[in-house]
Amino acid sequence: MVRDAIQMQGWHALALLACGLWADRGGRLADWAGAAFAAGLVVFCGAVYALALGGMRLPMVAPIGGTLLMLGWALLAASALWAR
Repeated sequence: MVRDAIQMQGWHALALLACGLWADRGGRLADWAGAAFAAGLVVFCGAVYALALGGMRLPMVAPIGGTLLMLGWALLAASALWAR
């Protein structure tokens, strides 16, 4: 389970880096995508780490984080479609 969280954190950290590199051309949508990725990483991976390492269940926290990560991808795609 920790391996899954680490893998998810790694891929979305790269997406967050892409948002930073794309921010000049992507505008506010790229900024919002970065914010969604950052919040989603903390919430989703935090919930998975809490369960795997501490045995602490946080109901509905991981799905909220996953939704934020998906929102980040949608916003990043939208920023690419409407790039300056």
